[in-house]
Amino acid sequence: MDTVVWSRPADERAGTPLLLLLHGYGSDESRMAALFKDLPKGFTCAAPRAPKNISGDYGWFLLDYFLANDFAEVVGAATTVLSWLDTVMADYKFSSVSVLGYSQGMAMGTTLLRLRPQAFTAAVGLSGFALHNELLAAMEPLTHRVPFYWARDPADLVINPDATAFTAEWLAANTELSEARYDGMRHNTRADELADVSSFLTGHVPGSFVPRG
Repeated sequence: MDTVVWSRPADERAGTPLLLLLHGYGSDESRMAALFKDLPKGFTCAAPRAPKNISGDYGWFLLDYFLANDFAEVVGAATTVLSWLDTVMADYKFSSVSVLGYSQGMAMGTTLLRLRPQAFTAAVGLSGFALHNELLAAMEPLTHRVPFYWARDPADLVINPDATAFTAEWLAANTELSEARYDGMRHNTRADELADVSSFLTGHVPGSFVPRG
């Protein structure tokens, strides 16, 4: 993970809860860093850049409209994230780890849950999906069900209906799901959604809430 934007300087991270923010396809870490200000202040937020170059932007793995994926590429990207996570956990002794993924970043976030569910305290998916992959599904349903907030607009045209239907089934079977719909948002984020995300996170992650003072 060569490029990561942090919400706190290194000397203020130790012992705080970590929130890992994963950007979408054809984007970069700046999209997620822009959300730092709208998320609970107790977190140390980290927004890494995905490793795959997509015409000058970045993605976690190659993708088409049907959201087909290569298992080796997906697991390779997820393993890279988990290896980096192990390193920063050793460096900063974070009190917990939660993950927030937007669009393809939700696919990567749910893949991390599938590979290491007990590592995460809570998870959020924004306008995204979970991968339909038989190899990833081999050990499911997950025995450790992480609280998961799935926020989307039912009219989002970027995520195809089959992917949305599979995602709904997968989340219901493998997480403690809270689902919210934001009509008119399309494939985007907005203030009321992020306020609800913050409430969900502070309700599930000790130390994430800092009173205004």
